[in-house]
Amino acid sequence: MTDGTSTRVDTYRHVRELPAEALALLARAEERHIEFGADWHANLVDAVYAHEPQTHEVRFQVLHGQGRVLAVLPTVAHAGTLGREVSALSNYYTAIYAPALADDLQPEDLLPLTRALRKNGARAAAYRFAPMDPASREFALLKRALALAGLSSHAYFAFGNWYEPVRQNWADYLKDRAGQVRSTIKRNAKKFAAEGGRLEIVQGGERLEASIAAYQAVYAQSWKVAEPYPDFVPGLIRLSARRGWLRLGLAWLGEKPVAAQIWIVANGRADIYKLAYDEAHKALAPGTLLTALLMEQAIDVDGVLEIDYLIGDDPYKAAWMSRRRERFGLVAYDPLTPRGLLGLTRQAVGEAWRRLRAKPAPRADNPSA
Repeated sequence: MTDGTSTRVDTYRHVRELPAEALALLARAEERHIEFGADWHANLVDAVYAHEPQTHEVRFQVLHGQGRVLAVLPTVAHAGTLGREVSALSNYYTAIYAPALADDLQPEDLLPLTRALRKNGARAAAYRFAPMDPASREFALLKRALALAGLSSHAYFAFGNWYEPVRQNWADYLKDRAGQVRSTIKRNAKKFAAEGGRLEIVQGGERLEASIAAYQAVYAQSWKVAEPYPDFVPGLIRLSARRGWLRLGLAWLGEKPVAAQIWIVANGRADIYKLAYDEAHKALAPGTLLTALLMEQAIDVDGVLEIDYLIGDDPYKAAWMSRRRERFGLVAYDPLTPRGLLGLTRQAVGEAWRRLRAKPAPRADNPSA
């Protein structure tokens, strides 16, 4: 696309400061994943990074060219393993990340942006972007553009991602699950109801704040560690309710919540963001019953095309999902900085070691062995 026209890169501290055209580009990106959009980034900045202004410097870098916005790159500068680093505006709440890019960009078109990233990085040793879809256009363009800016870019595995392309109704989907899953649902549904249990799905309205409190009560009684950023999940629930995305599942025994799940349904996708159950009631399998209810809602009512368990290879996910893909990250070292050169050296040694381990052992009958 490059035609020699002038370009510029503007930097903003919050997504709410972005010009309308940059927000429009983020809105288009959000149509693929909600985590690419302005609302997701606003909640992440407000609930997480606003509490760390001295150690984490948020930046939204906007590339202008040909009289339009060509790219929006959300980043954060911070102290990393190699000293000063610049990373994707993401953290462990993030299941997928990508910059928002115009449709017709080539790697060379992003060079002003990656050069500005390097210049504004104030001698950062490394630039890290994760988690990303390694098959995506954004991944390929960003990797090449980082290299064009003089950085040494490398891809690495981040985590496995289990998902289900929806091609059946709920009843047929359930028939294809393992017998243990079907029997658990059938057996425990009767037992749960007999003990006064009930299930509900909250999408917003006057029950929203009480439902957030119920989710937090379940989470506090679960096996999970306390949230280090307690405002993020309530903020995500409220945001999702406002946008019409929320499917907050709750399992109750009498007036006590014993299981909770946060599903977000948007753009033909159902993303399973959070789940927890009270371990004191594990024998009733309220989490399994809740998953079944939310699956039925997503498939038969919401009509989604894909259900996504997001982050990790937890064994239970394979009971509900039939497909697995991988999320990767990009790391780019600055070889002109001492710590960047150190990181690059470690990267080269690690890659050589992995190649050596992957090399097949010589056959016993090979005379040259």
